[in-house]
Amino acid sequence: MERALTCCFTGHRPVKLPWGYDEDDPRCIALKRKISDVIDSLYCSGIRHFISGMAEGCDLYFAEAVIAYRTEHEDVTLEAAVPFRGQASRWSFSQRMRYDRLISLCDSVKCMQEEYSRSCMLIRNRYMVDRSSVLLAIYDQTPGGTRHTLDYAAKKNLEIIIIQT
Repeated sequence: MERALTCCFTGHRPVKLPWGYDEDDPRCIALKRKISDVIDSLYCSGIRHFISGMAEGCDLYFAEAVIAYRTEHEDVTLEAAVPFRGQASRWSFSQRMRYDRLISLCDSVKCMQEEYSRSCMLIRNRYMVDRSSVLLAIYDQTPGGTRHTLDYAAKKNLEIIIIQT
C-alpha cells in the first residue's frame, strides 16, 4: 500500500490506562468512540490502509475500530504488524482469543521475527512508521514505547494525531 494512504497506530497497554482491563468503563468507551471518529476523519482525507501493532489495550481497540469501519468501506485494509510470532502466548485466554480473531480478520499480517528479543517492539514500531504518512497515538505523556514511536514518527515527518486518555 502506498505510504501516503497509510496510517499506523501506537498506544498504551492496559497497565497504563486508568481503567486497566475494564472496557466497560465510560472513559474506555469514550476513547473507543474517539478512535472511530478519527478513523472516519482519516478516511475522508484519503487514508485507506491502517497498520496496528496488535498489542493488548489500545492497539486492539484500534484494530477493532478499523474492522468495524471496513464493514461499510470495502476499500479499507488492516495490516497486523506483529513483533514476534508468540506475541499473545502469555496473555489471558480471553485476550488470546480476541487477538486470534482479530488476526484472522486482518487483510495482511507481517511478523517481524520468530522469537521475542529486546528489540522486537522497536523493530515493529519502526516498520509501521516507515510505511505510513500518519501516526495516530493514544498518549498520556508517560515514557515508554509510545513516546519512542512518537519521537521516531516526528523525525520521519509523519502527521501525528494524539488522543489523550
